Amino acid sequence: MEPSGPAAPRRRWRRRGWAAVLVAASATLVGLAGCGSVGYLAQSVRGHFALLHEAKPVPLWLDDVATPQQLRERLALSQRIRDFASRELKLPDNGSYRRYADLKRAAAVWNVVAAPPLSLQLKTWCFPVVGCVGYRGYFDREAALAEAKALQAEGYEVMVYGVPAYSTLGWFDDPLLNTFIHYPEGELARMIFHELAHQVAYASGDTTFNESFATAVERLGIERWMASQASAEARAEYAAYDARRQDFRALTMRYRDQLRVLYASPLPETDKRSRKAALFAQMRAEYERIKAERWGGHSGYDGWFERANNAALGVLGAYNELVPGFERLFMAEGRDFERFYAAVRRLAQAPQDERRAALAMPSVAAAPAR
Repeated sequence: MEPSGPAAPRRRWRRRGWAAVLVAASATLVGLAGCGSVGYLAQSVRGHFALLHEAKPVPLWLDDVATPQQLRERLALSQRIRDFASRELKLPDNGSYRRYADLKRAAAVWNVVAAPPLSLQLKTWCFPVVGCVGYRGYFDREAALAEAKALQAEGYEVMVYGVPAYSTLGWFDDPLLNTFIHYPEGELARMIFHELAHQVAYASGDTTFNESFATAVERLGIERWMASQASAEARAEYAAYDARRQDFRALTMRYRDQLRVLYASPLPETDKRSRKAALFAQMRAEYERIKAERWGGHSGYDGWFERANNAALGVLGAYNELVPGFERLFMAEGRDFERFYAAVRRLAQAPQDERRAALAMPSVAAAPAR
């Protein structure tokens, strides 16, 4: 599918019609991976259109005297972030994040990820156009839990987690949601930058490429937002959040690497399982030390470590593994966002092994035009 850009709304409306809407809804909802059954497709389409139905333009919320002042302030901030995203980061200038919906629930969707007991390779679900992706999303939490139970019965390690937002890759104007509008300023900006990046480039069937690219864009974007737009208070708040995130990322990626080596080793399965249990115990103990010694007891990651397994570590890799390569590519393109996006779109059209090889190079060169 052609990635969305500034001209996407016009192209989208020309192609609209019920059949096109169904194809778009089933094949491009990144957070709703896979459509293995009619029932799954139906809940995806039904859930997404219910979400769109709830959204109304931000100015209407701002003009409504019933809108709480705190929400009014967050919506106004979101529009400054949205303007910055297109003006400074050259992200698509369209109707996304110009509407707001209160879903009256804690997550937009609930994702299910699964991995074998001795592997970090996520189970994938495949369907036309989008290809294979390593998660499956549900608008109903109970349905996600039922899917998780079925996968556990097949022998998989499973993680179910709430997703505050997802991208429709420009097929629809993605709305602001109550699930993230009250995030701290830096986190709200990161979310908007990340989701808009999915409209820039999309590699069919390559979750790691897509998520790592969006993560790279959010990091590049938040650096600029904090430097030029944020107050001293917002910068300090973000610095504390980000320091914990960096500690979490370093810790989990280190143990992820150790487990990957273990699983690929020739050790007997019983030894692998024993060593695996020891590594997870060490990781949790190290987390407790970091929490006590560096975070002042901050417990925001407790739930993740309580449920940590191969699936949890596998999905973390998708968001971070290729980020250094994208950051090098941005530098190679002269720190010019439009040139960077053009290079990423070319990579997205290349075979996956070529994408990986290009992003692994110490000095990343843009993929050749095709």
